[in-house]
Amino acid sequence: QVQLVESGGGLVQAGGSLRLSCAASGRTFSSYGVGWFRQAPGKGRDFVAAIRWSGGITWYADSVKGRFTIPGNNAKNTVYLQMNSLKPEDKAVYYCAAGVVFGNRRNPSEYHYWGQGTQVTVSS
Repeated sequence: QVQLVESGGGLVQAGGSLRLSCAASGRTFSSYGVGWFRQAPGKGRDFVAAIRWSGGITWYADSVKGRFTIPGNNAKNTVYLQMNSLKPEDKAVYYCAAGVVFGNRRNPSEYHYWGQGTQVTVSS
């Protein structure tokens, strides 16, 4: 069993930056794939980014590519999402998720464990 807790959300002006953290307890991330998703009001949960712990390979949604990164220096029980050049359309609740991912890492159903989410608001 893995418990996930996100932090680091908040209010930022367009063009600003935030760094989200996802802390795991119960087990480390070393056995899992980790994904970041976001959900805006009235919309579904969308893929943002993912990392495969073995090899540190990352994937990004086209909408955030070049602006968001999962740093390569994550601790074994914490994963970060560095968000730069934020836009008003990035406003959402951001969730981290972990799981033994065999299929499409962009699919939320591939992940077994979820955090409670952290709100990100970007003002124009």
